Amino acid sequence: MPQILVPLANGFEEIEAISIIDVCRRGEIDVIVAGVDTKIIVGTHNISVVTDCMIDEVMIDSLDMIVLPGGWAGTEILANHATVQAILKQMKHEDKYIGAICAAPYALNAADVLGNNFTCYPSIEDKIQKQGYNKEADTVIDSKIITSKGVGTAICFALEIIKTLQGKAKYQQIKQAILAKC
Repeated sequence: MPQILVPLANGFEEIEAISIIDVCRRGEIDVIVAGVDTKIIVGTHNISVVTDCMIDEVMIDSLDMIVLPGGWAGTEILANHATVQAILKQMKHEDKYIGAICAAPYALNAADVLGNNFTCYPSIEDKIQKQGYNKEADTVIDSKIITSKGVGTAICFALEIIKTLQGKAKYQQIKQAILAKC
């Protein structure tokens, strides 16, 4: 079973994080939710989530992918958190998958792992100051880097993760089961 890491920091975007976690678990992906500073993380809309573990407890070698949810406050923490940044760099070095949605491509850029082509929440590209921003696409795949725009694209982004790690048949099965229009 593929395994992904979803690190959470205070100020994360709840719909994005929960959509990724829920949809990927439905797609038979082992999702590890890790807190970066505490096990109870409070999202940008005051919803608390109890994580599975702390970020420094994660066995990185067993991961197939790391996926960062957005939310500006949480993204800033992820972009400045030494362990998260080290994991991103290691995943890139080991040619493993990396995903980010909404503001989170900013944290990928901070780790110097953002692909040449990406999307993100409109206006965040100005903070990244990088060519290759695609304002039209909801989700962009550039080699092993998958990025998406935000809350409204979260379910389709998670389905793309399923397609990448579990194949098209599992993607179609879950897409139909949740009535997604991707």
